[in-house]
Amino acid sequence: MTNNYYVNCQWLAENLNHPQVVIVDCRFQLASPTWGYDQYCLAHIPGAYYLDLNRDLSSPVKLHGGRHPLPNLDQLATKLASIGIVQSETLVVAYDDSRFAFASRLWWLLRYLGHDRVVLLDGGWNAWQATDYPTTQEIPQPQKGSFISQPQTDWIVNLETVKSRKDLPGVILVDSRDSDRYEGKREPIDPIAGHIPGAVNSPWKQASEPEGYLHPQKEQAKLWSSYRQAEEIIVYCGSGVTACVNLLSLQIAGIDNAKLYPGGWSDWCSYLR
Repeated sequence: MTNNYYVNCQWLAENLNHPQVVIVDCRFQLASPTWGYDQYCLAHIPGAYYLDLNRDLSSPVKLHGGRHPLPNLDQLATKLASIGIVQSETLVVAYDDSRFAFASRLWWLLRYLGHDRVVLLDGGWNAWQATDYPTTQEIPQPQKGSFISQPQTDWIVNLETVKSRKDLPGVILVDSRDSDRYEGKREPIDPIAGHIPGAVNSPWKQASEPEGYLHPQKEQAKLWSSYRQAEEIIVYCGSGVTACVNLLSLQIAGIDNAKLYPGGWSDWCSYLR
C-alpha cells in the first residue's frame, strides 16, 4: 500500500531490493545525539542508510539561527548522492521511531530541494519490528547517485519575515510544540519559556497515533479546518524539526500554502536574552 506521503511495512518489505528505492534511517534523540546511530548499528532495515539530524540534516549551531539550522545544501546534496539518490528518479523511504519527528525533517528537506519522490514508513521502526520483518547490522556501501539542490526559497521565512507578517490578516502563525511548552509551563531545552506572540498552537503529535501511524486524510483535514482559508500559514517548533510533521499533515490535508520558520522558538528567544 502506497500513496504520495507514506508506505506501509508490507510494501517496503516487498520492495527492499528495488533499484530505484533508497531507505533512510533517521532515528535520533535530542538528549543523546549518538543514540540514533548506535541503534542503527545494532539493527536496521536491510539496505537502509543512516542520516544524522545534527551532522547531515542540520548545520552547526551559532549564536542565532536556532538549534538546528538548515544544512549546507551542497554538502547535503553530496551526501544524498553518496547513498544512491538520483534526483527526480529515486523513491526515498524515510523512517524513525519517534512518530515522524526526524524522518519528516528529511521528507521536508528533500522536497524543499526539489526532490518530490519521498515517502515515510507508516508506523516507522516500531511497526517494522512488530511485524517481524528482517533486520540487519550490515551497513550498505556508498552508491553513486546524482543530486543537485534546487531549493524552493519561498518555502521558508526568517525571523524578520515572521515579525513583519505574523499579525497580518490572513496569516496564521502555528507553534507545533506540545501545549505545555507553548503555554510556557515547561521548557526542557531552550533558555526561555513561552511562544511567539500571536501564534496559535497545534501540537505536532496530533498528526499521528501514539503507536506511530499517521491519521487518515479526513482527520488531517479536520486538524486544519479552521485555517483552510488562510492566505499563508507559517509553521515553527523549537528548531524546525517537529514542525515538519505539521507541514506533512498540512500537505495530506490538501493545504499547500504553508511555510517553515526553521529557526523556530530557539532562534526567536535567542534575541530575548
